[in-house]
Amino acid sequence: MEYLFVASSATKQRNSFGLSEEIRVEFLRKSIHLLIAFVPGIAHFSLGLALGLLSGGILFYAACENLRIEGYHIPAISRLTALAARRRDGDRFVLGPVTLGLGALLALLLYPNPAASIAIYALAFGDGLSSLVGKSFGSILLPFTDGKSLEGSLTCLLAVFTASFALTGDALRSIAIAVFAALVEAAPTKDLDNILLPVAVGAVATILFK
Repeated sequence: MEYLFVASSATKQRNSFGLSEEIRVEFLRKSIHLLIAFVPGIAHFSLGLALGLLSGGILFYAACENLRIEGYHIPAISRLTALAARRRDGDRFVLGPVTLGLGALLALLLYPNPAASIAIYALAFGDGLSSLVGKSFGSILLPFTDGKSLEGSLTCLLAVFTASFALTGDALRSIAIAVFAALVEAAPTKDLDNILLPVAVGAVATILFK
């Protein structure tokens, strides 16, 4: 009986440690994720500068990540990538930063404002905050979403609505965009949601604010 109690306690400790480690990694990943919210402001100042920074950042990261996989250590970059890698990434190329930059880049290239800005804020805040809330507090899992939670989806909806309404002042269209964004974010697309979410949200926002 005592053995079972000790074994159960050890299992709980391992599970607790695993969950804490997962949340730590997710917090670091999404802290980086949220930085993409600066892009609309830079684009407002200079679209060319924003496109150049995104393109250059993607290429620079890809080069550093290839070197990391081949065993070369790039100060700061390699360490940060390793700390932010999920268990499913293993020793493979960590694709998240590339798809993040591509998502923002496509939003700027494909859509006018305010749709482009709404799309990027959906990527930064909708996807970023929903993941943090879902990993930390999510308890109601949604079916067919590969483990995503109702709490995370509601966070996405609220974040996108707030960003859209702040930009446009149109509550009805903003709630429609937010609901659509939450549905797209809940789809089990892994890192590809960094591209699908801004492209899909930008398309809907362009139609609604035509």
